[in-house]
Amino acid sequence: MPTSVPPEFAPYFALLEVGALVQHGVEKQVRDDGGISFMQFQILAGLDEGPDGTRTMTELADQLVHSRSGVTYQAQKLEEAGYITRGPAPGDERSIIVTLTEAGREVLAKVLPGHVGVVRDLLAPLSVADSAELTRILGLVRDRMRARPPRSAAPRRTRKQ
Repeated sequence: MPTSVPPEFAPYFALLEVGALVQHGVEKQVRDDGGISFMQFQILAGLDEGPDGTRTMTELADQLVHSRSGVTYQAQKLEEAGYITRGPAPGDERSIIVTLTEAGREVLAKVLPGHVGVVRDLLAPLSVADSAELTRILGLVRDRMRARPPRSAAPRRTRKQ
């Protein structure tokens, strides 16, 4: 006999499916237009929003909701391509400051027009009112999830010896 799925799973499954479809569409576009991965695009866009094109690695990981190691790996690839620089934060050698370079701004500018087109196409079925309501509803969910401690504040698991 099948297990009954609670009614709140309907929006949950819809959210997961839409998220996967959006990510797939955006990943293809940024790869085709800029030769970068979706996470690399997110890092560049996050830096572009930061003061003076800079953020710490921890801030990026928290904003992107990715592991520090995953963001570090992608940042290394971006640094090798000349799109960012990384270095110790002034006054805090444990923190790493990431800075968007001019080449990073150029690849972001190259990718953004196609990205805007993909986003507009994805949201085309929504009226202006629907879009505002969806933003409001997703904002409620996001705010609840963001009220929890950031991933970087979670205690690290220690290895058993």
